[in-house]
Amino acid sequence: MGGKNRMTEPSGIKVNYEELEQYVRALFQGAGVEEEQAATIARHLVLANLRGIDSHGVSRVDIYTRRLDYGLERKKTTVHVDKETASSTLIDGGNGMGIVLASKGIEIAVEKAKETGLAVVGIKNSGHCGMLADYTQYAAKHLCLALATTNAPSNMAPWGGKQGFFGTNPFSYGVPAGEEQDIIFDMATSVVARGKITLARKNNQQIPLGWAITKEGKPTTDPDEALDGLVLPVGGAKGYGLAFLVDVLSGLLTGAAFGPYIGSLYKDLDRNQKIGQFFFVMRADLFEHMEEFQRRIDQMIREIRQIPLADGFEKIYMPGELEHEKSVERKLGGIPLTGSVLQELEAVGKRYGIDCPF
Repeated sequence: MGGKNRMTEPSGIKVNYEELEQYVRALFQGAGVEEEQAATIARHLVLANLRGIDSHGVSRVDIYTRRLDYGLERKKTTVHVDKETASSTLIDGGNGMGIVLASKGIEIAVEKAKETGLAVVGIKNSGHCGMLADYTQYAAKHLCLALATTNAPSNMAPWGGKQGFFGTNPFSYGVPAGEEQDIIFDMATSVVARGKITLARKNNQQIPLGWAITKEGKPTTDPDEALDGLVLPVGGAKGYGLAFLVDVLSGLLTGAAFGPYIGSLYKDLDRNQKIGQFFFVMRADLFEHMEEFQRRIDQMIREIRQIPLADGFEKIYMPGELEHEKSVERKLGGIPLTGSVLQELEAVGKRYGIDCPF
């Protein structure tokens, strides 16, 4: 890649996002994914890194490509429409790549919402679909409000229990603004996404107390103990209630697997995950004229920013604003890759005879 495109750091390097995306695309093509779908996956993973969601970025390349090598995800993802109405579509992903399926799913949802006012798209037999913010951001850019959910492998107990049933079960929403930045919210229903614990293990870092418990139910700062144990629901019983809804929408409604019946991305290298995704999209001018809606959302954003700050705070951020600022910063200064993640990317390249350019 050349020294002008990266900065050496104690823990790794900083890489130009476009060249990182180009390399990741080549890796997925090396794994047998066709060029257009490889480009979709690479763009998505690098976008996660740009937004500072490194747990869902290029650190997933190794496990995604391994599952492709093992035949657990199809190298050519086909979108099969199982059921369809004017305002709904159910997609059978046939164990294809989750990012490709979800990208197509949100496109269909937005297209139908523009025609009918609102639309619902469900996906079953999917793989891990990455960062939900990508999909709700797409809808917001097309002047639609969106809610997205996906279920996940069982690693969180229902509130009051000590055995895993639910996954981290994230959900995201997107709201288009006018002159202001679109509102993009994305959260796990656990205290933290499990991918952050996995990334901490790769980087030989401890995790904060309160993220997870051991399999014996004790608090831990050890990512290995956490990954063998359970993550904790955000907000206690409230997070449990949200995780329940996400599994209903993503799993039960679509016919996908749910709870403990979902395959683990990392541990179950002998079976499909059969994850589900759910998108609800509506046009922002469903009730008001678009200009009026955008004027009012901009007003709301500006008035929130004018609220006096509490002690210890320098700014009131809108949902997704920190991630947007991070993406601007990383586009200019490069994406930081730790030594362990860089080694993984190099190793994947060696598997397919592709030289790592950085």
